[in-house]
This record gives sequence, C-alpha cells and structure tokens, in this order.
Amino acid sequence: MFVAPDCPGISDMPDLKITRRHLPHWTSEGATYFITFHCRWGIVLSPDEQRIVVQHIKDGDGVFYDCFAAMVMPNHAHLLLRPRGAFTLSRIMHGLKGVSAHKVNQSRGTKGHIWRDESYDRIVRNAKDLNKKLRYLFDNPLKKNLTDDPWNYAG
Repeated sequence: MFVAPDCPGISDMPDLKITRRHLPHWTSEGATYFITFHCRWGIVLSPDEQRIVVQHIKDGDGVFYDCFAAMVMPNHAHLLLRPRGAFTLSRIMHGLKGVSAHKVNQSRGTKGHIWRDESYDRIVRNAKDLNKKLRYLFDNPLKKNLTDDPWNYAG
C-alpha cells in the first residue's frame, strides 16, 4: 500500500470526454481517478509480486501522475491518481499494466499477460467521493482477511 499526502478535489469538467470499449471511460483534464484493474483469470500475485507492482506505481508517481493512494491485492489493484501534463489516463494505464506485467513475469521466469485488458475508472468528483474511495481502498485487504492493518499490508 502507498499513500501520498494532499489529494485535492477536481476542477469543473468543461472538456469531459466519454469513450467506451466494454466499460465506459470518462476523462477530463485535471481530474483525479479511482481505478481498479484485475489480473487475468487464474492469476494470483504473491506478496513479493504485489510489492513489485507497488514499487512500479511509486516509480511513476510525480513523473507521469500524482498517486494519492494505491492498494495491490492478490488478484486486482486500486489506485487514486491524477495524470500529469500531457499523459493521458489511457497511456498511464498501458504503461502501469505493461511494465508491471513484464516485471512480475521476470520475477516468475514467465511471459505473457498478467492484467485484463480493460480497467474500471471513475472520476472523483468531490471530497466526499474521495473519502469514500479511500475508505474502500483501505478496507479491501481487511474485508479479504489479508491483514488487520492496511497500513502494513504488503500490497
């Protein structure tokens, strides 16, 4: 788990864009997003592999995005982040999932996809919404009985 301080709310969304593959994706410049992405069916990340993914998320923080919180579970991950500069959410997710899959595969001595193609993303609209998403993110390993303290959870 990783939490950075001072996650501000988003500004108005005059440039809101809505696209769709299987899931709807709303984007707006300056928006903060709550993102969930899942492992492909049958793939489970070990605690060491979860730490690899967390470290990769940390490595991109402050460069490609501002990450306010992240929790990597055995079969999925949650992020609260805001893209930086010209980096789009789509590009960020492509890099996060692609490079972290490569690193996990390297540690396993395998090749192939780790993550499902599409991610669930939602624009965080206000402080109440942000707090709700943070609570969900922190409660996730507690609900799954993976830890009794999310601050000390491996992911």
